[in-house]
Amino acid sequence: MTGSAIAAVGAAVMLSLPQAWAADGNLSLGGGADGSSKAGGTSYGNVKDGSTSTYWSPSGATGYVSVKWSSATSVNRVVIQQASGGGSITGWRLLNADSGAVLASGSGSPGTISFAATSLKKVTLDITGASSAPRIAEFETYSGGGSTPTTAPTTGGPVPTPTGGAGTPTGAWPSSAGSVSISGTVSVSGTFDGGMKTYCCIGDGGQSESQDPMFSIANGGTLQNVILGSPAGDGVHCEGTCTLRNVWWNDIGEDAATFKGTGGGTSYVIGGGARSGSDKTFQHNGNGTVSISGFYLKGSGKLYRACGNCSTSHQRHVRIDNVLLDDIDMVAGINSNWGDTATITRVTLVGSATVCGKYQGVSKGNEPSYLGEGWNDANCKVNRSDITYR
Repeated sequence: MTGSAIAAVGAAVMLSLPQAWAADGNLSLGGGADGSSKAGGTSYGNVKDGSTSTYWSPSGATGYVSVKWSSATSVNRVVIQQASGGGSITGWRLLNADSGAVLASGSGSPGTISFAATSLKKVTLDITGASSAPRIAEFETYSGGGSTPTTAPTTGGPVPTPTGGAGTPTGAWPSSAGSVSISGTVSVSGTFDGGMKTYCCIGDGGQSESQDPMFSIANGGTLQNVILGSPAGDGVHCEGTCTLRNVWWNDIGEDAATFKGTGGGTSYVIGGGARSGSDKTFQHNGNGTVSISGFYLKGSGKLYRACGNCSTSHQRHVRIDNVLLDDIDMVAGINSNWGDTATITRVTLVGSATVCGKYQGVSKGNEPSYLGEGWNDANCKVNRSDITYR
């Protein structure tokens, strides 16, 4: 049964549906890995295990690591995530290991690397310079603009094609395919496809953090093709890692989504959009990484905020790529004293906004202090050339 077949959802509904897509389109998850000599306690396979809590490190300041497949695979984008505690990369090359051709090269943190689509069996990150041995947590590979369907949906009946996937956001808002009335939190395990219907309503539309969420997603779950009406309570809660694909918030309310998982790993926001918020849009209370791509935001305080005064002071990371942000105050707010990082690429800002704001994280019950904006440093991995103003 899909979300499109539900006429009304009661106070708590548990759905366990088959996974229709790979969690994020990361081709590395299905490949192998090898490389040059590695530091003790690290593994090549750590760069393709989907977890940012493990890593590969070369035995010295330089070295290389590769992702490979048994048959030729088309790749046009690589995302390199580094674990904290390692050296800073000062030079790198991305190689087609089949031919030795250089796909891209640069200095500083590699981050997101885009290049002409290339069919290959093996791609290599060659680290040519670093202050000391760096730590590569994830070597992600992609084909196309974002995630790619791997199997046909098996949830019974056709699933509408997402109208706002991980392509370039335009600011257009999707039309609703109908309404579903709910009276309490919808619990999701597996994949929930809402068929582009509007789910409403819960909460009072205010800023109280004690409101229940409209959707609560279990670890590894996916919410897709859903419009959240207003009021939507505390939006979406991800209890572990999750994927939010083509999800739209008519009114952000307190938060659009809160990421609560403490088991590491990466949660994904792919496509979709939100509007009419007064503070943060995506709140990161747990640990690990949140990846936001192809998203449209209209009228809000922050796109992303790493909690600065939660009960546990986790280190948190965010990757933001290919987003359109209109009338906001800040792209990402992170806590530099806890080692948080924000990797930001391909952002279009309508109006002015702080891009990467640094805060001093504090214990629960206190208020974080704002330290200022960062550019191209250990915490704020963003260049001014990555921001387009209009």
